Amino acid sequence: MSQTALLLATTIFAAAPAAAQDAAVPEAQNDDFHEQEPQDIIVTADYVRDLSILAGTQTLSGDELVRDLRPQIGDTLTRLPGVSATSFTAGASRPVLRGFQGERVRVLTDGIGSIDVSNTSADHAVTIDPLTAERIEVLHGPAVLLFGSQAIGGAVNVLDKRIPRRVPDEILHTDIIATYGSAANERSVGGAVDTPLGGGFVLHFDGSHRKTGDVEVGGYVLSQALRAEQLDIAAEEEAEGHVGEAEEARELASLKGRVPNSATETTTYAGGLSFIRDGGNIGFSVSRYESDYGVPARPGAEHAHGEEEPEEEHGHGEEDVTIGLRQTRADLRAEVETGGFIEKLRSRIGFADYSHTEFEGGEVGTVFRTQGLEGRLEAVQADRGGWRGVTGVQFFNRDFAAIGAEAFVPENLTSHIGLFTLQEITLGRWGLEGALRYEHSDIVSRPAGFDRDFTSFSAAAGLSYDIAPQMVAGMSLSRAERSPSAEELLSNGPHIATQAFEVGNPDLKTEKSWGGELYLRGQSRGYRFGVSVFGNRFDDYIFEAATGDEEDGLPVFAYDQKDATYYGVEGELSAPVAEMGGFRFVADVVGDYVRATIKDGGNVPRIPPLRLLGGIEAQSEKIDGRVEVEWTADQAKVAAYETMTEGFTMVNASLAWRPWGRDRNVSLVLSASNIFDVEARRHASFTKDYVPLAGRDLRASVRLSF
Repeated sequence: MSQTALLLATTIFAAAPAAAQDAAVPEAQNDDFHEQEPQDIIVTADYVRDLSILAGTQTLSGDELVRDLRPQIGDTLTRLPGVSATSFTAGASRPVLRGFQGERVRVLTDGIGSIDVSNTSADHAVTIDPLTAERIEVLHGPAVLLFGSQAIGGAVNVLDKRIPRRVPDEILHTDIIATYGSAANERSVGGAVDTPLGGGFVLHFDGSHRKTGDVEVGGYVLSQALRAEQLDIAAEEEAEGHVGEAEEARELASLKGRVPNSATETTTYAGGLSFIRDGGNIGFSVSRYESDYGVPARPGAEHAHGEEEPEEEHGHGEEDVTIGLRQTRADLRAEVETGGFIEKLRSRIGFADYSHTEFEGGEVGTVFRTQGLEGRLEAVQADRGGWRGVTGVQFFNRDFAAIGAEAFVPENLTSHIGLFTLQEITLGRWGLEGALRYEHSDIVSRPAGFDRDFTSFSAAAGLSYDIAPQMVAGMSLSRAERSPSAEELLSNGPHIATQAFEVGNPDLKTEKSWGGELYLRGQSRGYRFGVSVFGNRFDDYIFEAATGDEEDGLPVFAYDQKDATYYGVEGELSAPVAEMGGFRFVADVVGDYVRATIKDGGNVPRIPPLRLLGGIEAQSEKIDGRVEVEWTADQAKVAAYETMTEGFTMVNASLAWRPWGRDRNVSLVLSASNIFDVEARRHASFTKDYVPLAGRDLRASVRLSF
């Protein structure tokens, strides 16, 4: 942990000049109703003042964030272009960006990883509650190299106020949000308070609680393929004289209503303290995340551990699997303005103690524990005639252990250290951007006798041209490398939560890719548009796929490595269409498509199909109303042993009411999702054949800031 001591010392040193300043920075409006920066300015990269070069960046905040809030961050973002979700269950869902998921997408909180194990398996929840979010950013382009080689597919950054950035101008500033959703009987409430203590000190507390029941769905719980499988089982059992088993299979095939064992309960609480002066700031926070959620069982999946099961425990009579997750986390952030060529020094550190237990009924199955530490130090350059940038160092250490009969990954220690730089030059209408990253990784597992290290080097460049005011065209090119993870290398055993026997490959090599993107975006007189065409060609692409074999009564999923190709398009358009009766009517459309293939191996598993979402919104000072239609195509381009997914069309509507106008901090949001209660499944989901999306969901949310 020598890197830790070095970064801590640097953090304290960097913050010291800030204490010498006299005046605290006031805050005009410290609430979630008013954007502190324009929509296109990315808070985590505030040294980038002109994002004309950074293509494919989206944000979610304000009433839109309230409308789209779901228990997990993945399901919260799915209305954005190019974003889907793993939707394993209501309690575990990570973002899918342009078809990439897992180890290729980093989920961050204020620029630092979530320090959990959500990237290692689809059943593991992200330890970030969207209820506590002030703003969520989705990042693509060369700038993602700042956040690690694992961000090859993009990054999602969640911003909260746990380490205050500003001094409130009230004695006590309070933010509250409460939501009820009908599809899962969801009840949630979150709140935060900030108070200035004098002398530049600001104290923060926040907490949230969410409880849901089993998710109600439209149509059948099982997909057509699984229903046919259960009916075949029923016929076989009946032919053998097993009347009870046959009836059970038929009941499963006809199951409607709710997804069994999909309830969740999540509680978070945190406290933070900042010292803020004109020349810099330093602050820390301590937080706790607790979540208990069910893992729906795949019908027909037996879990015998290689042993004969008693007759009464055969088949569907097994105990429900639930996960109890706990994380305690500490974060530190410091920034100081230095003047000169280096305008400011900025540092960020996060430490987390994480565990989750997979229960089989009331008995402990397997316990996963990890302690992780991530830190970064950045030197931000001043703007010199249009040249600006940032250079820094980042490190990450994770000590992982799994204990129990299904410890499918052996104890291991993973460490990364990386050096990065991002540079931008503006020359009139032209913009040029370049990014470099060097990273060294070590993975050691003494129980497995495994010790390997990897070196990766990534580079990206972007070029843009301002066609007209607020309209830009550009392109980017990247050469990225990613080292394999411990799970990809070392997995070997049954995993009850995913109902799979997972097999790693200790001989995996570093994954390499060439990536390119062309884009056009702009805004003028109420119009807003953006379109991107992108592609990636991988050498030694790492993927997990079904083999068709069974082990311990479970389907085998093994990691392999082959060349692969991704390409796709995403876009959005918003345009005013009319004004009448004090309302401004705006029409918008979002679309995305990804195609991904493996050389000599067919299709990449779990790639989202073509999706279009269009809506019309009536906007006024106090009321916004919206109706939209989301159409998703069939996905028939599937991998071996993967079932196709039928498309669906959903109709949604929402109404936002601000009784005292946009400048008063009270709003009520009513929404209706999947109004016609259709059966819908996300192809990116590992469990899509038996965990469909929620059916008709009527929601009411209130947000207060005072």
